[in-house]
Amino acid sequence: MSAPGAAAAPAAALQRLREYFAHNERQLAVAFFAIGFVFDIFTAGRIDSWVTIGQQLAYLAAVLGVLLHMFAEQGAAPPEPAGQPRLARWYYEYRGAAIHFALGALMNLYAIFFFKSSSLLVSFGFLAFLVALLVANETRRLKSLGLHVKFALLALCFLSFAAIVVPTLAGQIGPWVFVGAMLVGTLPAAAVLWWIRRRRPALLAAARRQILLPALVMLVLFLVAYLLRVVPPVPLSIPFIGVYHSVERTAEGYRLAHERPWWRFWEHGDQQFRAQPGDRVYVFFRIFSPARFADRVQMRWFWEPGGRGWLPQDSIPIDIVGGREQGFRGYGFKSNYQPGRWKVQVETTDGREIGRVYFTLESVASAPRVFFTDLE
Repeated sequence: MSAPGAAAAPAAALQRLREYFAHNERQLAVAFFAIGFVFDIFTAGRIDSWVTIGQQLAYLAAVLGVLLHMFAEQGAAPPEPAGQPRLARWYYEYRGAAIHFALGALMNLYAIFFFKSSSLLVSFGFLAFLVALLVANETRRLKSLGLHVKFALLALCFLSFAAIVVPTLAGQIGPWVFVGAMLVGTLPAAAVLWWIRRRRPALLAAARRQILLPALVMLVLFLVAYLLRVVPPVPLSIPFIGVYHSVERTAEGYRLAHERPWWRFWEHGDQQFRAQPGDRVYVFFRIFSPARFADRVQMRWFWEPGGRGWLPQDSIPIDIVGGREQGFRGYGFKSNYQPGRWKVQVETTDGREIGRVYFTLESVASAPRVFFTDLE
């Protein structure tokens, strides 16, 4: 026979756990967000995966349906739980939490895709905005705000979805493709307004304020960010870029020769480049792009002659073809150079950076040396 207090112990522990979560909601939300974000970086599917695209569509459609139902119910008394089917009771009890979970999952995915598609220095402002919204989405204060905030987050998700999927389907990127993506991203809000105007005209004024206006605000922010070149060039990304003494294409792959010591494992190739007379400086990269994707990027070389800023040196156009699992492999080289700090940026034709690498070049006298070889 159990002791009288044995049954009450689990209930008391559960109550203490609930109180702890209630008093530390913000800190726990940030911690869980950070853990989930890092986990998703390594587990998120390919940007052009039909399964991943289908999951996004399912989340977007579900959130839109629930928010429209909540919008139509404004001002009406909530239904009494008694007499409602169990599924209906669950829906009314958990729909708010489900919306925030779905919006958080979508924004988390888009933040990861954008993070992978550009260097952090370039896209920091845009990513910081997304991350701030992600963290805010987990707080009690935002959850208590009106529908216009939730529709704004949904509009941001629709625009992000279109910014990824439209270039993927078009097989190229550029200003007109981006404008087309933004038009596609605003179609859901326009369709909802059209339907309300025809079927529920009494709700039209509220719909313009709570649905259309937030969507237009998000659209303007996206367009301004694009003009400032801080919107990452999804669906392109560079998982690898490095500096080498030679690049040789073989049947097994590209052989990359470098002198990098083993302990500089965080660098790719010779980012401390010791140039002997007659050497060329090679920059090799792998760029991921979806299947059936064909476009052009440019490799831009910059030199810093000490305190005078980065001076452009060369720009090399490179045609890319997508679909390869490990990414399209390309490289460029430079024969005329000066000692000092260098950087090479791989950019889209409209000037959005996909990735970069820095290196320091030192001119040295001819001497015997040993090269190590990597295979890509």
